[in-house]
Amino acid sequence: MTRAVLSIGSNLGDRLARLRGVVDGLGNRVQAVSAVYSTAPWGGVEQDDFLNAIVLVDDPEFDCMDWLRAGQRLEQAADRVREVRWGARTLDVDVVWCADDDGPRRSADPELTLPHPRARDRAFVLVPWLEVDPAAELEVDGVPVPIRELLDRLDPAERAGVHRTDHLLAFQTRGDESCDTN
Repeated sequence: MTRAVLSIGSNLGDRLARLRGVVDGLGNRVQAVSAVYSTAPWGGVEQDDFLNAIVLVDDPEFDCMDWLRAGQRLEQAADRVREVRWGARTLDVDVVWCADDDGPRRSADPELTLPHPRARDRAFVLVPWLEVDPAAELEVDGVPVPIRELLDRLDPAERAGVHRTDHLLAFQTRGDESCDTN
């Protein structure tokens, strides 16, 4: 079994519908979903603000690469085009962290580096992750560091640029026939 933390974001088209499409597309693999946050674009490319969220997932049949492939399929379904690094996009699904029964996985593979090499620098990842998993840790230079501590290390302006919205993403927990929507 693997568990993963997925960071999802969109700043083109119906941003909220695209985020909901990720949650719907992952189905009963979804264990928790943060609120939706509005954030300024990261990376210096002029573009509209993003809507971002964190999705905690698990599946006994998936490994870390399966989470990457699932995210890529969802991006393709949303007509994601990769033209400009850190540019505008219909959907971005990043595998931030992944673990199996032996603990967090590490990978230096350029296709899937784990943990995500820039997650510790991005408030738009850390703020919603902390919301859904307050005890979460992320390995930094081989040492597990609480997400709260990583967030506290960020520039106050970086943290202040992450704004919680009133939007929630629908998801269904395993064995639950009702949906939590807003």
